[in-house]
Amino acid sequence: MVEWMNPGHPDEMAARRAFRMLSLDAFAVMVSVAAVLVVAMDRFGDRLGMDTIAIGTAFVIYAAICAIALGNLHAHRHGRFGAANMTTTVRAAITAVVGGVVLVSDQFGEASRAEALWLIGSIVAFALALDGVDGHLARRTRTASRFGARFDMEVDALLILFLSIAAFLLGKAGIWVLLIGLMRYAYGAAQSIIPRLQGELPPSVRRRLICVVQGAALCLMLFPFVMPPVSTMLAAGALATLAYSFAWDVIFLLRASRGEHAS
Repeated sequence: MVEWMNPGHPDEMAARRAFRMLSLDAFAVMVSVAAVLVVAMDRFGDRLGMDTIAIGTAFVIYAAICAIALGNLHAHRHGRFGAANMTTTVRAAITAVVGGVVLVSDQFGEASRAEALWLIGSIVAFALALDGVDGHLARRTRTASRFGARFDMEVDALLILFLSIAAFLLGKAGIWVLLIGLMRYAYGAAQSIIPRLQGELPPSVRRRLICVVQGAALCLMLFPFVMPPVSTMLAAGALATLAYSFAWDVIFLLRASRGEHAS
């Protein structure tokens, strides 16, 4: 939002009204998706092996994602929430379901029912397919924003974290597979400690492609037919490409920072 010197300035009042309308629009979308999630949990919760605690955890995760998104809505410089962010909200709901299944479901682990794994694997595959849709919609409808890009990225990161935990609990790879999900958050922590890593990264096809690789590899590991050593090799390949991508970005930022200091 634009800040004006005069708090009663008509343009500021109009901007505040527009932001309230945007916030209501976003809230309505999030509540609508939550309503669909209630119906889906009633229909598929048992098949996913989700008990009451797991379902409650899924809703807590979804509510937390929505609250954080609403708190950062000022970075969305458009009058409507938009179809792209609606799509990302649906992916956030799916991510919350995966979190509920993986984190607290008593039935999730190496002894998980094949039917539940096939179902959750299919749901995750659908979420990953939607990941390419929201960016396309944002460009097509001219509603791309810093908010939308960050919303999309954080939902991706959380889903990858839950999937890496799932791979470990299912015995598809060793505990080192958690590094795939934790690396994004370790990078964020490093940025808060090392100012030189806080620079702007240019758009990167490499970064996007490797993100797709992580999701596809971890999604495959959910399915019962993918077992060690194949699953272990998939995880190792995904981790290696991710480490390469982060190393490239770190080197780029350090060099860029050194160049700024030199000038």
